[in-house]
Amino acid sequence: MERASEPGDVAERDLLVGWLAFHRDALAAKCEGLGDGDLVIASAPPSDLSLLGLVRHMTEMEHAYLAFALGGADDGPFRLIYCTDDAPDGDIVGLTPAMTRPSLDRWHEERRRVDNLLAGVASFDATSPGNGRAVRWNLLKVIQEYARHNGHADLIRERIDGTTGE
Repeated sequence: MERASEPGDVAERDLLVGWLAFHRDALAAKCEGLGDGDLVIASAPPSDLSLLGLVRHMTEMEHAYLAFALGGADDGPFRLIYCTDDAPDGDIVGLTPAMTRPSLDRWHEERRRVDNLLAGVASFDATSPGNGRAVRWNLLKVIQEYARHNGHADLIRERIDGTTGE
């Protein structure tokens, strides 16, 4: 897999979009080469956290803080993808290997949508129509979520097959 490298000392837009790409690819690399069953292995009981759970959680984060925030109510009222009133942790709990391909596809779909929306933003100072926060705030929220959870992904992957590194 070809991965985005850490961004250099560049303009803010390129820096933030670069870090987003870097952290997305870091999570994808942690999932690469594993079977569907491996991706749903829980990290360490009693935690239900798995690599697929992290992918689904980050899909929710991209959807909420970027796709919906930047796209506004174009798609109707805000709804999460996996988490519901009946399953508030539906992004992480109760995952099966059969959920792998649809979940990865949805993650990539959400990423493409976000990339298209970000490309159309004139200024990161602009207010996001979906949540009223600056585009910059939303983007940094998602970058920090990836950075935080990529640390979890490192430990989960090492537990599965010993693979370490970024």
